[in-house]
Amino acid sequence: MASLRANSRMLRKLAVVTVGMFAFGYALVPLYKSICEMTGINVLALGDQLISGKKSAAENTQVDLSRTITVEFDANSRGPWQFKPAQRSVTVHPGELTTVVYEFQNVQDRRMAAQAIPSYAPMQASAYFNKLECFCFNQYTLEPGEKKSWPVVFVIDPKLSKDVTTITLSYTFFEVGGKTPPAPVAGIKVESSGS
Repeated sequence: MASLRANSRMLRKLAVVTVGMFAFGYALVPLYKSICEMTGINVLALGDQLISGKKSAAENTQVDLSRTITVEFDANSRGPWQFKPAQRSVTVHPGELTTVVYEFQNVQDRRMAAQAIPSYAPMQASAYFNKLECFCFNQYTLEPGEKKSWPVVFVIDPKLSKDVTTITLSYTFFEVGGKTPPAPVAGIKVESSGS
């Protein structure tokens, strides 16, 4: 009899704990949302405010609107390609997300694999030119006559020296494993000894 009462008490305690855990879990969502709204650390909470019209959109404080940089685009190819930027230059603010497009065409009568290698002028700009998406990250295979357009998405770090007002982004597009010889690579000359 005593064990039956003890089991019954334990069951009631477990039921109360279960209901309490469920209520706590249910209350976490609005609690989390209100904490995020107060601290401003949750992008989703900011989106809800914009939809309901409670507050105006937060400005991107990482964009330096006090200056502009002209980014010029250049395209070179080692091999039989038509390769060019869709636009020759853009003017951007440091910190501003920008997308440009490069156009490619395989003008050969055979399938070709290729990759692009970027370079920057002035050289100091390379550390501040952040590409988020770029066709230069991968190799591509194009069928005979096939045309493609690929984006470059970039942000120029606002920490770039203020004396840099123009950056040239140049790509060299070359065939991978094809008939076009690769650029020479400096190496160590090994002499063989005769016996």
